[in-house]
Amino acid sequence: MLYGRSAEMGALDEVIARAREGRGGAVVLRGEAGAGKTALLDAAAARAGAMRVLRTTGVEHESDLAFAALHQVLWPVTGSLDALPEPQRDAVRAALGLASGSAGDRFLLGAGVLSLLAETAAPDALICVVDDFQWVDRASADALLFAARRLGTERIAMLFAVRGDAPVKGMPPAVDVRGLPEPAAAELLESRHGALPAPVVRELVTLTGANPLALGEIAARLTPAQLAGREPLPDPMPGGARLFGERVAALSPPARLVALVAAVEADLDLVLRAADRLAAGQRAVRPGEDAAGQGATGPGEDAAGQGATGSGEDAAGRPASAGALAELEESGLAGVVSGTKVRFRHPLIRSAVHEAAAPADVRRVHAVLAELTGGDRRAWHLAGAAVGQDERVAAALVAAAGRARDGGGYGTAATALARAAELTPDPCTRAERLKDAAVAAWLGGRPGQAESLLAEAREQAGGDAGLAMEIAQLRGRFELNSGSAAEAVRILAAGDRLDMLADAAEAASYVGDTEAIVELGRRAAAHPEGFLRDAVAGIGLTLDGDAAGPGLLRRALARAGDLEDAAGYLWAAAAASYLGETDLATEMASRAGQVARVSGMTGQLPVVLEFVATAERLAGRLARSQAVSEEGLELAREAGYENTVAAHLANLAAVAALRGEEEACERQAREALAIAVPHRVGLRAGVAAYALALLDLCLGRHAAAHDRFTAIAAAGPGAGHPTVVWRTAPDRVEAAVGAGDEKGARATLAAYERWSAHAATPESRALLARCRGLADSSEDAFGEALRLHTNPFEAARTALLLGERLRRAQRPGEARSHLRTAWETFERAGARPWARRAQAELRAAGESGQAPPLAVLDALTPQELRIAGLVADGLSSKQIAAQLFLSPRTVEYHLYKIYPKLGIGSRTELARLVVLQKAPVARDDML
Repeated sequence: MLYGRSAEMGALDEVIARAREGRGGAVVLRGEAGAGKTALLDAAAARAGAMRVLRTTGVEHESDLAFAALHQVLWPVTGSLDALPEPQRDAVRAALGLASGSAGDRFLLGAGVLSLLAETAAPDALICVVDDFQWVDRASADALLFAARRLGTERIAMLFAVRGDAPVKGMPPAVDVRGLPEPAAAELLESRHGALPAPVVRELVTLTGANPLALGEIAARLTPAQLAGREPLPDPMPGGARLFGERVAALSPPARLVALVAAVEADLDLVLRAADRLAAGQRAVRPGEDAAGQGATGPGEDAAGQGATGSGEDAAGRPASAGALAELEESGLAGVVSGTKVRFRHPLIRSAVHEAAAPADVRRVHAVLAELTGGDRRAWHLAGAAVGQDERVAAALVAAAGRARDGGGYGTAATALARAAELTPDPCTRAERLKDAAVAAWLGGRPGQAESLLAEAREQAGGDAGLAMEIAQLRGRFELNSGSAAEAVRILAAGDRLDMLADAAEAASYVGDTEAIVELGRRAAAHPEGFLRDAVAGIGLTLDGDAAGPGLLRRALARAGDLEDAAGYLWAAAAASYLGETDLATEMASRAGQVARVSGMTGQLPVVLEFVATAERLAGRLARSQAVSEEGLELAREAGYENTVAAHLANLAAVAALRGEEEACERQAREALAIAVPHRVGLRAGVAAYALALLDLCLGRHAAAHDRFTAIAAAGPGAGHPTVVWRTAPDRVEAAVGAGDEKGARATLAAYERWSAHAATPESRALLARCRGLADSSEDAFGEALRLHTNPFEAARTALLLGERLRRAQRPGEARSHLRTAWETFERAGARPWARRAQAELRAAGESGQAPPLAVLDALTPQELRIAGLVADGLSSKQIAAQLFLSPRTVEYHLYKIYPKLGIGSRTELARLVVLQKAPVARDDML
């Protein structure tokens, strides 16, 4: 029976009701120990009806065992694993120990957990209950939260309960479970002790904070006179360990021993065996031996002190531990769950048991459990039994960390490696393990812990130059992702290996530090020829004006067909970009995204998606760019990649600018700048500033746009970027002409001509021709640009500029076709400010015209559009789910919504529509 919890139950009921309707979600109950969170979860589960219920509870002594909680919640439904996409299925199987190999990336595992829960939710929906989340192992927590954040179209309700201020990352605001209202507290007390005087109830409520557990336990220990108000209540009130300490102390020694073992290890069989062995050891202690049984073993005794004289049975002939367990259960302090686990009625009881035991007793329990267990459990029990440093124990923890890492449990691996480092005698080996712990923490999305571990590793590295350089490279990479890009340059530039020079050049490129890029390029040139060497050296030499630079970039791009990883394609994109070939850079970035999705190394995906989203925007595919950046933003926030968060916010601001969404553009640009400027990420600060300038340009505020573009060009490293300057030169020329600054337009054109001198793709030459048309007022240049354009969106911008010129030259008939093409393209792209401008010009040219029909795919949301594109590529629902970190059922749900929107009924028809939308002649690949 619950008292005074209608509001909390209402919140749980709402989430469950939405899940039944296919609008899944999650809710977090947060409160102190004894507040009644578990009772609320029990009540919610009891209301499930036909819904299936899966449940797991965090156990403090299992919090270092990777996937312990996940194993508990998913084990009953492993029969549905075959319905998952293969990469997700393999990841979940590896995590649950059903298959050898690695679970791979944690994003992939999280998607697998989501898919398995979605399969389990059919046909009557699912409630997934996670109690004591603060003690759920990190690997399980990451996977469960990944799923919980993606339940929008699933028939799943996830209910979490957490104590205190333990973080539950990315969840909606928690429902606070506080003390009971006084009337509810009075009802609770009356149900157990009869009606109590109001002053006694008020005093109990005041002294306990109306905590239900404290109310019940304390009232049970009061005398009848105290309950009746005839005697004062005790001062101080018992609480915490005091609340249960006396009840623990009242247990017999064998029952206290069983309780202590159960406080360390929950498995019933292990508890009984360990307790028997410990009890036998205690009975075998003879005069002259210490309490641990240290000393010579007598005849007939084994190393544990078990001998022929120690029967280990009680008076009834049962094993002593069984009788002690029965006493523990009868006391109401603990019980056996599902016949396999010993669980305390409340976590505070376990705390009281621990507090009552001497540290040496706890170590002895761990030592015996280490003899009885294997694998990860043995490693952690050995660590619990250790006194001082011990390489044997440290090595066991390293092996456990390796198993956790192979299963995708990076957070657990980091904890194991950090503890192994504490136990490691050799300083150099200790530093190596701290470094590995830092990498695991980083991959587990905990950059703060990673940086702390790496700082400690650096202190321990001593004179090992190779190890020191590895640590430095990791420090640089961590800084580049989440800290100061300028500091990353300083750290990484200290190395001489090509991979470290490339990392340093990448960091310098993020900063926009041309001098550093040039210097690093010259250092890279001293290395043997190869793709990476040519790309890094070529970029540096090109920026320095060295004639050899473009040739190196061409040679690097000639090897692009041999590339296999996303990082290589991103370097190819950079090479094309520094040649001035934006369209080729866009193609290389798109390939990087494709490779990152299928490679299994999805940990790098948030970073890769920065460039994919930019490529989609530059191609005029605004909805796709938005969808990619929204995905990347979510993943970057989960991974703790702050600078990648800034990148996606900046791109979203630019997309909003093109759509004329002023409030969204300004907000997202402001958020991006708040990260990028203090972190000295000039590339992303430049894009955010560009978004604001582009917004002014789109809305016809040419003078304001011109001022912003001028500031972007003048911004130094860390606040601006040369790539942003040259890539936005066509916009800057347009703004200058619109603001009446013809001299500024020609100066920008001259700089753009120098930058584009080695560009050979048609689109790069088209943009240059448009700039000449603007700066020189040349109709022929506009015509040349239109003949060269391969990007329909940029072609529409050129058509608009030419159409405006022709109309004002009193040639409306010639203007109309250009203006009509521009209007239709902008409408389909969702670039509303330019669409309105083109429509106004078209009307002024004498054509009222009807709004162009929407492209068939314009009715789709960004997520639906991405799924449609993958269907057109021939991917199955399972394959799409694997790439987009969705469940197959979610993919099918989206397809169910897509078909009626488009008036079709099959994947074949959908693929045909997407292919037609992409056809160059249609010029409508603008979504």
